Amino acid sequence: MKINILCTLGPASLDPDVIRALDARRVDLFRINLSHTPLASIAETIELVQEVSSTPICIDTEGPQVRCGPIADVVVLEEGASIRLTAHETMGNGEELTLWPGTVFDFIKVGTIVKLDFDGAALRITDLGDGIATAVVVSGGRVKSNKAVTLDPAPELPPLSDKDRAAMAIAADHGLRHVALSFASSAENVELVRSLAPAGAHIMAKIESRLGVRNMDGIISAADSILIDRGDLSREVPLESVPFYQKAIARRANRWNRPVYVATNLLESMVTNRNPTIAEANDIANTLLDGVHGLVLAAETAIGANPVGAVDMILKAIAAFDRASDSQLLEEDRAPLTLLG
Repeated sequence: MKINILCTLGPASLDPDVIRALDARRVDLFRINLSHTPLASIAETIELVQEVSSTPICIDTEGPQVRCGPIADVVVLEEGASIRLTAHETMGNGEELTLWPGTVFDFIKVGTIVKLDFDGAALRITDLGDGIATAVVVSGGRVKSNKAVTLDPAPELPPLSDKDRAAMAIAADHGLRHVALSFASSAENVELVRSLAPAGAHIMAKIESRLGVRNMDGIISAADSILIDRGDLSREVPLESVPFYQKAIARRANRWNRPVYVATNLLESMVTNRNPTIAEANDIANTLLDGVHGLVLAAETAIGANPVGAVDMILKAIAAFDRASDSQLLEEDRAPLTLLG
């Protein structure tokens, strides 16, 4: 079985030479993440890729996700401090942050816990106004621009944002036939996307929440493929349980005969380093042994120091997996070792 490679495009890879290099390595799908791409830039981004590559492009929706707004620099929030949250667009600082979509304030209550980014600060809402909320920092930490926000209890947001709908129309006008649905929570979510996408479009459903896991059978049956986003899933389930959720979802997807892909932290160290860790190589091997059909590079190719090198590493890992599957690795191991130095 061929293992597919999906690459997220971003500042590090939206360069014609980089795109050509990735194309030469036969990357199977380029991904445009709407959470980090302004609506006004979508057509330009698609056209840039299409000018130098015939590799298909996938629009990855924002979905029902809450994010903080722009921040001029990293903000450090200290435990016990007070901060104001607003639906109005403003440059964030240590005293005020924007949350969007603004409709999230319809669901915020006194006592709601707000977690900023994966390892950032945690807040508790203490007071409410019209499109604003006051919170106290219950766990200090850093906050960066446009990072994911988790609320407990979770808000019931629509499966597609207005930006998603507009971006899907732009993508269709440019001939794109792949859509990834973020935070899929039901088969109905998938069918909604299918009704808005061009006829015959490939709908990839991302399972990355408790609700998505709970309803995974319906989601898997309705979608054309499944993507397990371990990063967002880890915001809702204990970190140590994520590998077992991955295996369970992969088994169910294979039972439904749906291709399944895995994303997040495959080669996280290569965002800044030339080489991955042994733990990352081991993670990729175990992910392939789970029976997945593809690997998704996110930050590694979107903002990483060496997007092409990250793909080369994935190709090496896949080749090693193929050799091991064919029992060739054991034969290679019997060859004499050559020591360097």
